[in-house]
Amino acid sequence: MKNCTDISKIEKTLAPYAMSEELSRGRRFPEPEHPYRSIFQRDRDRIIHSRAFRRLQYKTQVFVNHEGDQYRTRLTHTLEVVQIARTIAKALMLNEELVEAIALAHDIGHTPFGHAGEDALREIMKDHGGFEHNRQGLRVVDELEERYPNFKGINLTWEVREGIIKHSTVFDEPEIIKEFDKEKMPSLETQVVDAADEIAFNTHDLDDGISSGLIKEDDLTEIKIWRLAKEMVLNADKNIPQNIRKYQIIRTLINMQVSALIESSSIRLSELKIDHPEKAWKHPEKIIGFYGSSIRNQLNELSDFLFRNLYRHFKVVRMSSKAQRLLKELFAIYRDNCEQLPPMTVDRTSEEKFLRSICDYIAGMTDRYALDEYMKLFHPWERV
Repeated sequence: MKNCTDISKIEKTLAPYAMSEELSRGRRFPEPEHPYRSIFQRDRDRIIHSRAFRRLQYKTQVFVNHEGDQYRTRLTHTLEVVQIARTIAKALMLNEELVEAIALAHDIGHTPFGHAGEDALREIMKDHGGFEHNRQGLRVVDELEERYPNFKGINLTWEVREGIIKHSTVFDEPEIIKEFDKEKMPSLETQVVDAADEIAFNTHDLDDGISSGLIKEDDLTEIKIWRLAKEMVLNADKNIPQNIRKYQIIRTLINMQVSALIESSSIRLSELKIDHPEKAWKHPEKIIGFYGSSIRNQLNELSDFLFRNLYRHFKVVRMSSKAQRLLKELFAIYRDNCEQLPPMTVDRTSEEKFLRSICDYIAGMTDRYALDEYMKLFHPWERV
């Protein structure tokens, strides 16, 4: 059936450096495309309908699910990244549909209990192929999600899969596999998601830190970007209620960063004469960023503050250490007695595959499922 979507009309809104559907390398397993949905729209829908995406609802961002209902989870963080990324993509005339798909999938390989869970599995698997959440995300969409009769995985396009494996921020150090040229920069659309992710976790983790009481607003008086945002809010309305002021400051922080990023990236694209996606791939560094903007140093100051005062707060460290012990004990009991695992999760064809299947099982858990499993396996009064 002929595709009745007028791709030419859609792509007239794209800049020449944007990734177009016509330039896509396609899917691992050829499929007839949809008559009125683009390939990247279909990728978006496949991600949203996956089990792994739904599980993000109960996976940690900073605070474990049972610590409070108002804190962000991996799912709400992901939706915030999508919103920010689409704004940037639209302003830069990049492919919004591709950006949305990559943003929705960028954390799909995360473990329960956030980076603490990833650190635990990395240590356990260090002699058995390792563990890294970008690679796990690719494994999820390529193998672990089973919805189709003729192939494993959800058969995403090469461009979205590249966006998953090459996603990088200060917290992400991707291990690029052979299929994706590590010498080439990720697409501009992937770079937008990387920047949006940093904007989201800097501002929204700060918001949650203040809500939790682990960070006091008075602690932020020496952080320049916070001070500037607060001044802008108060200049607009000196009588703004205290309980609303924080949200307006966070909103202003996001707007400051997004505006600076769009402006500096636009200048960079023009100066480098980027007029095709290939030129962006071949450039030796990322193009989407705060180049020439004073906000970069201010964000580094904010990131350092969050690391010291939130991520390394003794209450967060305690929970992280507890989570790592829990996952290590779960892994050990599954390894030593695999009959305690659901049959479909075990691959005993080799030791490596056996250990990897345990790793996949644990990585796919939500926080609350991991806690329930621990109770069932280690507390004799719990029903199994």
